[in-house]
Amino acid sequence: MAIGISARISAFVDALPLKPGLRVLEIGCGPGVAARAVASRIGDGFILAIDRSEKAIRLARAGSHNEMAAGRLDFRHAAIEDFALNSSDALFDIAFAMRVGALDGRHPEAGRIALSRIKAALKPDGRLFIDGGDPLKEIDLDSSLQL
Repeated sequence: MAIGISARISAFVDALPLKPGLRVLEIGCGPGVAARAVASRIGDGFILAIDRSEKAIRLARAGSHNEMAAGRLDFRHAAIEDFALNSSDALFDIAFAMRVGALDGRHPEAGRIALSRIKAALKPDGRLFIDGGDPLKEIDLDSSLQL
């Protein structure tokens, strides 16, 4: 386990199907602990981490100079319900979120919007993982969006 990473976050990141070269989207990155852990596991891949809190994004950027300088990690201030790819963004292979209200059932309407935004940001075979499993669970975006 890396220094500065909780057992919960470490177990979640370890369970993600990560491999070199993947493009990963983290939703609700907070101070960037999981994003940095993912960046260290995807080689020449890339992770974009978003959060609705400007303060969280500032903290995440402040602690991620090396990963950002290497071009493996970037942060964006955005809520998932408002997130859209920039014209220069490529689609993502994997998205993940831990303790995000729009994805854990606390805010159903925001959740429906969030799922459609995530699906639009992922490759056709892209996968979404959230907490709530042991230690994570995969969300089937096709079935979830038909509800």
